[in-house]
This record gives sequence, structure tokens and C-alpha cells, in this order.
Amino acid sequence: MTTSETSRYVRLRVDLVLEVADAEALTAAALERIATDEAMPAEERTFAEEAVREDEAEALAYLVDPVDLLGAVRGVDLAHASWSTEPVEYDPDSLEWDLDEEDGVEEDDEDGDPVVRA
Repeated sequence: MTTSETSRYVRLRVDLVLEVADAEALTAAALERIATDEAMPAEERTFAEEAVREDEAEALAYLVDPVDLLGAVRGVDLAHASWSTEPVEYDPDSLEWDLDEEDGVEEDDEDGDPVVRA
């Protein structure tokens, strides 16, 4: 395929697992960002403040912004972004958390049967 035959759009998937070492600092940072967001309507601000006080994952969601991550990358325009956060149980020794695995890559289980991870 030549460059003209391929899509100009690229889906970038990033999967991060973060340890919250200081919940109070995380919440304070999220509340500060919400307070300084001039585009956020007052009603939404109240809802956002309540959400980040109750849930560390929500606090993190207010601090991570794909526009901020890609704003300095020359030659690309962000066409669409969505992200979510959720608390998870994390075991770095579990195969579930093997970051070297690619989505959809087939491998064999203990019995030699193919397994597709999604």
C-alpha cells in the first residue's frame, strides 16, 4: 500500500496503571484544575468537585487530558478523544497485566489451544 492508499487517521491506545501514593494531593490537584477551568459552567463545576472528592479515579480523569498530551506534537491534529478511569486490582506478576502482550495476538494456553486476548 502506498501512503496515498492508507488512512490519515491513527488510533493511539494507551493503557496506564497508576498507583495513587497521596490521595489528598491528587484530589487537591484535581480541585485546583476544576477551579481554574474558566470554560466549565458553575453547575458542572459543583458536580465535578463532588465527584473528585468521592473518587480518586474521577480526580485523575480531570487531570489527564489528551489535548495536553498531544498539544506539542507537530504534524497532528486531535480528531477525537475519549478516556476513562476506574479503580482496579493490580498484580504485576499476573499475566493479565503483561504489557508486552498485544491486543488480538494469538498465543497458546497450557493445553496448547489458541487464545486470543482482546
